[in-house]
This record gives sequence, C-alpha cells and structure tokens, in this order.
Amino acid sequence: MFDKIKIRRALISVSDKTDLIDFAQTLGKYNVEIISTGGTLAALKKGGIQAISVSTFTGAPEILGGRVKTLHPKIHAGILYRRDNEEDAAEMTHYEYKPIDMVVVNLYPFEKTVSNPESTEEEIIENIDIGGPSMIRAAAKNFTGVAVVTCPDDYKLVIEELAKNEGALGYDFRWRLAASAFDLTYRYDGAVSGFFAARGQKIKEDFPLRLNSSFGLRSILRYGENPHQKGAVYKNERYNGPSLCGADILSGKELSYNNIADMDACLDLILDFKEPFACVLKHANPCGAAVGIRLAEAYQEALASDPLSAFGSIIGLNKQVDMETAKLLSETEFIECILAPGYDSDALELLKKKKNRRLLALSEIAAGRPSGEMVFKYIRGGALCQTADEHELSEAELKIVTKRKPTEEQLKSLLFAWKIVKHTKSNAIVIAKGNATVGIGMGQTSRVDSSLLAVRRAGDRAKGAVLASDAFFPMPDGAEVALEAGVTAIIQPGGSKGDPGVIEAVDKADAAMIFTGVRHFKH
Repeated sequence: MFDKIKIRRALISVSDKTDLIDFAQTLGKYNVEIISTGGTLAALKKGGIQAISVSTFTGAPEILGGRVKTLHPKIHAGILYRRDNEEDAAEMTHYEYKPIDMVVVNLYPFEKTVSNPESTEEEIIENIDIGGPSMIRAAAKNFTGVAVVTCPDDYKLVIEELAKNEGALGYDFRWRLAASAFDLTYRYDGAVSGFFAARGQKIKEDFPLRLNSSFGLRSILRYGENPHQKGAVYKNERYNGPSLCGADILSGKELSYNNIADMDACLDLILDFKEPFACVLKHANPCGAAVGIRLAEAYQEALASDPLSAFGSIIGLNKQVDMETAKLLSETEFIECILAPGYDSDALELLKKKKNRRLLALSEIAAGRPSGEMVFKYIRGGALCQTADEHELSEAELKIVTKRKPTEEQLKSLLFAWKIVKHTKSNAIVIAKGNATVGIGMGQTSRVDSSLLAVRRAGDRAKGAVLASDAFFPMPDGAEVALEAGVTAIIQPGGSKGDPGVIEAVDKADAAMIFTGVRHFKH
C-alpha cells in the first residue's frame, strides 16, 4: 500500500468538458504528462495544453469510428500494474509499457440520449460507453497505485490535494475517488440495463426482471419520523416525472422527514387536476380539497372543509400562486408547507414574511402525471411494485343501480369526490358538495367508522351532499349513516355480497347510487 503517489502521467478522456482546461493547466504545473483521445485531445490543444494522443502512446490507431481507441494492453497494463509487485514491474519493463498514475474519465451521455424522444436506436446504442467504464473500473480497482477522477466537480478537490502533497495524492483520498468511480459505473450500467429491459426481457404485465433504480443522497434530514430516529432523503436519478427532489425551496426552515412524506402525497393528489385546484393535507391524507374558477376560490373551499384539521397542514396548489390566494394563505393560522408550480413576485414576498413556513416551487407540476408510472413500497428485504392508480373513470363504466338517477349536478360532484377518495387512506369516505369536500373519513378499520367520521366532520353540510367510498359497502350501515345525515347520492365500486341490502337502503332514502366496478384502496 502506498500512502501517497506522485502523479506523473494522466490519461484524460471526457465527454463533459466542464473546467477541463483549468484542471489540465494545474496538472501541467506539476509536470504531469497528459495522454488524451479524440475530442478531448482537440479541446486540450485548443486551450494551449500540451498532450499526446492515445494512438501515439499505444502505437495503434483509433479504429472502427472511434469504438476502439483505449482498449489496448499499453493502456490497461499502465493502469492495472501493481506498483509493489516485482513480477508486474519486470513485465512492464520487458514490454516497455509505461505507468499511468491518473485516469480522468467521464462517460458518454447515455441517459441524456435515452431521455431525448428524438434519439434514434442507433444513437442510443452508440452512446453506450465501452472504453470509459473499462478504464474507470481498472483504475478504481488499482486505487492503491492509481487515482481515478470521474466528475468535474472533483477537480477542485484533486487540485487542493495535489497542492497539499506537492503533486501527490493520499491513500484515503484515492479510496474516496474509487468509491465514486464504482458508483458511477454501477449507475451507468443500470441505466443501460434498464433500457434493454424495457425493450427486452419481461415477465407478466411488463414488470422488469430486475429493478435497477439508482438513488443518490440528496440531503441529511434533522431527524426521521420522530426525533430519536435519523433521516435522509435520496433522489431516484432515473425518475423523469415531477418530484419533490426537483423542487426549489424558496423560503422557510429545513424540511423534515414528515414534511416530505406529506408533500409527496400532496403532489400525487394535485397532479390529478387540470382546473384550479387546492388541497389541505395532514399525515398524507386530504382533510380538504376543492376545484374553483380561481385558485383563491379553490383554496378557500378546501380550507372550509375541515379548518380544525388544517392546523399545521400541508397546502397543495396546482396553479401559480397569485396575490389573492397569497392573502388567504397568509391569514391561515398555521401552515407547515406550501407546494405550488410557482409564485407571483408580490405573493412570494407576502408569504415569506412568516419565516418558518416552507415555500416550495415545482414547475413540473404543470406537465402533469407521467404515463406508465410504476409505484414502489419498500418492505424488509424487498419491495412491492405496482402500476400507478391512473384509472380515469368513463361514463360507460358507470352503472346506476338505484331507482333514482343522479342529476347532472350530482354526477359532477360524485366524479370529483371519486378523484379525492383515491388519495385518501383506506377505509376512505369522502363527502362533497359541488366541487369541494365537506367531510372526510379516512384510515379506519371499519367502513362504518369512516362514514361516521366523515358525517361528523360534514355536520349540516352533509344535507344534499354526495358521497364516495373507495371500496364497496359490505353491509348497509355505512351508507345508512350518510343517508340519515342527508347525503343524496353515492358512488362506490360495488361487487359485495351485501350489494342488494345497500341498494335497498339507498332506494328507501330516495337517493341515487352509482357502481363503478373500480376500487381505489390506498394503504
């Protein structure tokens, strides 16, 4: 093991040329010989950096349109030879091979190419880097004698370390660089594997044979769900939909574990609406939600659904926050976080006056929910995976099972409530009037308890309201509680052995009921 290694020769081959010239100039100050390839060599020479080509170093030309250039024994022997192994040293002398002390490589932009809808299959395949990962893995494996640099962000750290050690790099520093290098090749190979899995090997219902998501540490949190637990947030680097990991925090104190969990539920809900929409969430459950002609109207109606539960809540808005809405938000007693696509400048200034309130902007909200999304839930030693609950109810699926038909106004309200109940923890009951909730019962172990909770929260507002249930009523009691409170129309999946009794109870109350044939459990 070498505590410090002097950098005498470096191979540089980079796709991302950020800060390349400054870094190479620093290497020049320590008399480091630079070997380079193709576009990198041209960029170095244009920047006035003295470098030799890989072809000159190996004595072999770049061939096959650049597919083969660094895949040569002189390159890999120079990287892999063990500096403290006499037999390796003798072979290097015999074949007149030279050591390479530093490998500076980043890879073809495969993920960027894949994400571009205009990329052809040929372009994608050509952006699968072969020589780069080979050199990175070789250098990382032999980190005891070689330094490997894979990200322009690390150039500054390398320069500082060279300055501190008079042109040498320490063992611990090389270890950290190797760890970053193996992380890069792991993520890169996962991206390539994911591309082929999407087009190739599948099992039933289009689930891949292997999950290759890559999660990078975004930040350490103050604590987890409770102060005695540690917490952190990681970003899935392959997710291409709206994500809190891409949100800008415009104001307020640091986000907590629970803030992020609640806001993710909030984001999931607001992505289902295109018209001005607002929701109020607590513990990942909506306690109020509404659609309005204006955003301010939607927020006012959502807050009125359950103002008591709204204390210390998360607010989700799907449109740019204007001054009218900001004034209402500012008057609300205690809000933990607000999530919106953006804020008018005057609205932002007003909302910033409460220093502890967190304001987040996520412009991608406007793009809506990505199609074909997969949803994961982690369990001990594994993961559950399912397609997202993206089902949009069509009129053809609606089955009126009662003597009375819902009015057009009731139908609109029922469909609104049906959207909200999808995002409410089971067992879930949502009572709504017009395009706003008035009572929500969630997370109970019996459906009748959820009905009782929703009715209690709705109070007199239940009269003339409609109800949505995320799953069927196994018996009439849950529906009867709502009907007695004045609910006039119900939407539910149906499919229970107890359906006839529930229909009879609704008919007896001279109310209307629709079966959807679709369940919306959320656990």
